[in-house]
Amino acid sequence: MSNQNPSLEVTTLPRSETAPRRKVFVRGLELDAFIGAYDHEQDATQPVIIDLEADVLEPSHPIGDRLEDVVCYDKLTQGIRAIIEEGHIKLVETLAERVAELALSHSMVLGVSVRITKPNAIAEAKAVGVEIFRAKATEI
Repeated sequence: MSNQNPSLEVTTLPRSETAPRRKVFVRGLELDAFIGAYDHEQDATQPVIIDLEADVLEPSHPIGDRLEDVVCYDKLTQGIRAIIEEGHIKLVETLAERVAELALSHSMVLGVSVRITKPNAIAEAKAVGVEIFRAKATEI
């Protein structure tokens, strides 16, 4: 590994059942999205609220106060915005799967819980939605 660009260094992760872990979360991220399977949902955005909690394996060396040593919640939210900006999504389940895939693409993320809420979908309900949990197969 070259030390010419320290931002490209790979974080070394421990391989032990007792490896330290942390939770990284985004709660209540409200975005307008083209989402829904019904005709009346095709031509206008509606709010969705996204909650994400990632189970993160900590690096084997002490944190050096560098973004490279952590799962950055700002990058996660930017990625979620990019998913929504790709265009219309019919199902909240599809959006949840894409958000989970985004989080799991980070090498330090072992598992992720994603909740997608549509607060205006059913007039009589405070909110409706879906929550999923996805995990990587680990060698720990």
